[in-house]
Amino acid sequence: MLIVGITGGIGSGKSAVTRELEQLGIEVVDADIVARDVVKPGEKALEDITAHFGNHLLTSAGDLNRAALRTLIFDDPAARKWLEERLHPIIRERIVQQLNNAQSPYVVLASPLLLETDQHQLTDHIVVVDVPEAIQITRTGSRDSNSAAQVKAIIQAQMPRDQKIAKADTIIDNSADLATLKTKVIDLHAKLLTLVKQAPNCD
Repeated sequence: MLIVGITGGIGSGKSAVTRELEQLGIEVVDADIVARDVVKPGEKALEDITAHFGNHLLTSAGDLNRAALRTLIFDDPAARKWLEERLHPIIRERIVQQLNNAQSPYVVLASPLLLETDQHQLTDHIVVVDVPEAIQITRTGSRDSNSAAQVKAIIQAQMPRDQKIAKADTIIDNSADLATLKTKVIDLHAKLLTLVKQAPNCD
């Protein structure tokens, strides 16, 4: 099974790319969704988090208060390190399970931290969705009501754009409109199907 990693900076449109691929019948494993699933009520990871940090991180419904957790670990490197060491192996295991269960011609691993973590080691081909920083700021600001300063801070915390591009096997420029992107995704799909035919035993 060919595993295709798709990533990009905030506001780049990687989710739009994966939605188009899903319309073409390709299964997508979303690392963000997996990360949310592993801390749902009843999951061992959530029990560990509350045992370590306290029950004040739970909402009245028993869910993880993600905003409170982000605030707690933001200025505490030791807390952030503990959380990452606890969650990353679980997230990776779930991702691998879902990738192995995929039935489409190839499977996509969509992750904003694909290149910042070891998740890229799970993939055979890396696609970076790229736009200029000005477009990242505009799109994210209109989508999430974040200020330009907030978006710039997020961008600075991510892997630099040029480093992402340097690690890409394929780059999709998403600075135009959705119709243009759809055409590029169709071309990408055809390219990936060709790779599948060239490496039918890829795992």
